[in-house]
Amino acid sequence: MRKPLIAGNWKMNMGGSDSKELSRSIRNALDDYTDIDILLCPPYTAITHVYEIIKNTSIILGAQNCFYESKGAFTGEISPLFLLDIGCKYVILGHSERRYYFGETADLIGKKMICSLDSGLNIILCVGEKLEERENGEAFEIVKSQLEGSFRNLPEDYLKKITVAYEPVWAIGTGKTCEPNMAEEMHHFIRSWFKVKFGDIISNNLRILYGGSIKPENISSLIVKEDIDGGLIGGASLNVDSFIQIIKNTIKAVH
Repeated sequence: MRKPLIAGNWKMNMGGSDSKELSRSIRNALDDYTDIDILLCPPYTAITHVYEIIKNTSIILGAQNCFYESKGAFTGEISPLFLLDIGCKYVILGHSERRYYFGETADLIGKKMICSLDSGLNIILCVGEKLEERENGEAFEIVKSQLEGSFRNLPEDYLKKITVAYEPVWAIGTGKTCEPNMAEEMHHFIRSWFKVKFGDIISNNLRILYGGSIKPENISSLIVKEDIDGGLIGGASLNVDSFIQIIKNTIKAVH
């Protein structure tokens, strides 16, 4: 059985004292939870603050992005090695906001994946379609192209360090949640793609998260689906009560 993962993506929120307060509250409520993996991904400037608070707990630390080189003349960029050095175990790559606001392509994201994995990080790779792509019947082709581009040159030895997050762009921060059966359909499609390309073992062990307006009220109906293994939480991860309740509801639903 795949161990569920609940990841909080704080995006460009919670710097300084806010990050300390939120991570401390989460730690105090959840530091002894081992039935699922809990991951916090604060902004760069808050990572060291959060690390100092959660470093002796089971809560995992991650970052929201990184560059595709480990060092060099790349002003303003962050190396995967820097993230490892300050306590990160994971990095989110390919988030829809990176793809659509900053023009990141599947090939670019693939380069970031290889550098991150070479450096020793685990990855959450995000894929997903926009509303017009869903309405035009292109959702599966879009996700397939994102997967194919990102995994084109990836060594198979790295696959065990990758989690995929399906996040329909039209459901992120909008309050619209993809219906559980619709989400499961795409998760099954993703798992089937991995089965064809990499075989049963990789496919069966791959964790696939759902991301898009997850709340305490809807996590249970999503997590019980066969191919949904957790959540990439945005707005609800900024509220300690909501985030804790999502985790509690996840544990209750899967046991």
